[in-house]
Amino acid sequence: MTTVPERTEHTGHAELTVLVVEDDFMVASIHTRFVDRVDGFRVVGVAATGSQALEETARLSPDVLLLDVHLPDFSGIELLRRLRGRGDDADVIVITAAREADTVRAAAAGGAAHYVVKPFPFEDLAARLDDVRRSRDALARIDRRPAGQEHRDDVQAGIDEVFSHQSGARETRERLPKGLSPETAHAVLAALAEAGELSATECADAIGVSRVSARRYLEHFASTGRIGVRLNYGTAGRPERRYRAAESARPDQP
Repeated sequence: MTTVPERTEHTGHAELTVLVVEDDFMVASIHTRFVDRVDGFRVVGVAATGSQALEETARLSPDVLLLDVHLPDFSGIELLRRLRGRGDDADVIVITAAREADTVRAAAAGGAAHYVVKPFPFEDLAARLDDVRRSRDALARIDRRPAGQEHRDDVQAGIDEVFSHQSGARETRERLPKGLSPETAHAVLAALAEAGELSATECADAIGVSRVSARRYLEHFASTGRIGVRLNYGTAGRPERRYRAAESARPDQP
């Protein structure tokens, strides 16, 4: 039986708990290790069947489910329907080898936050988890607004932010040059938004990719004006390129 750890505060946010629903023990272990690498998320249980997932979800009340479609007793899509039918609003990230349009459509109709096709690299899952975090943060900001003091435009802006993440990911996908992954691009932008300013090495460490790969994405976004760049001159050697989030972007400095 899985123990239920207490919630902890992590980097200014409440830690989000994750239930992995996967019948393959080795795959479940990989997913667990991936989640453990993402700040602010923690796996609290693993379920190998749909029935076990229903029980563990009721007992653990996880914030997020990583859900496989192919389960021994009934499908992950059916599990999603049952969860929603009993009022469970956990964020669900479907992780599966199933690529059929009907399955994707059913997952979307059931309220899945994301759909990730196996096999996938770590940064793909990290980007989806970050999206879940930011959507929850946006909802929390709406809840914190004083009753009766909401201006219509402010309320709408907050709601738009909640719904903006998936559309933002699609825009990133459309604009990327060949060879760049939309999931990694999303992770790069999210890391930069969180830190405000990063070097390629710092960005690589933050999202778990190589420095060369991180720099390719950063240079692409700098060339399109999505982010800013400045040169940091040290005591010796070549100046370091520092990349800045869009809201603080300025032209390159000599």
